[in-house]
Amino acid sequence: MNKTVFVLLLSASGLFAQSVVDCNKVFEERKGEILRLMDRLDDDQQAFEIYKDAQNALLEKRERKIDEKLQEVNATLQKVEKTKQEIVDIYDKNKKLLQEIKKAKDDKITGAYLKMKDSKAASILDAMPRARAARILFNLTPKKISKIMAKMDPDIASEVTALLTKGPPFDSNQTK
Repeated sequence: MNKTVFVLLLSASGLFAQSVVDCNKVFEERKGEILRLMDRLDDDQQAFEIYKDAQNALLEKRERKIDEKLQEVNATLQKVEKTKQEIVDIYDKNKKLLQEIKKAKDDKITGAYLKMKDSKAASILDAMPRARAARILFNLTPKKISKIMAKMDPDIASEVTALLTKGPPFDSNQTK
């Protein structure tokens, strides 16, 4: 029986040796596959790194362009603000100049009516639009206004008085 056990053990060890050889062969094949997969992963990782670097470079380039455009927009905005301020300054100067001209004109007209005879002034003012007559009378002294209005047509004097009561700016729509 020892022989039988020995033969069985021998054949089992042969099978075991055969299994170990087969396992080593499978492991070697798998090892080759794993190495190829690792090489492929390394290649993919390198490609990814190259792609990532290219994307970062592209983003940086776009950011620089955006910064440049932003600087251009800010510079243009500053120019617009400066131009706007210059226009506002010119407008204010022109408005002040226009007021001075208007005052000088009103002063001349007022001076002319102050020197005029009351009856002549009344007949001229009767023929004028009511708002314009009110503007002229507004600049005269109260004593002169009363003398001229006493000589004006009563209906016209009434309309002009209503305008004077409301005050400047005199508009012909104020009597309505």
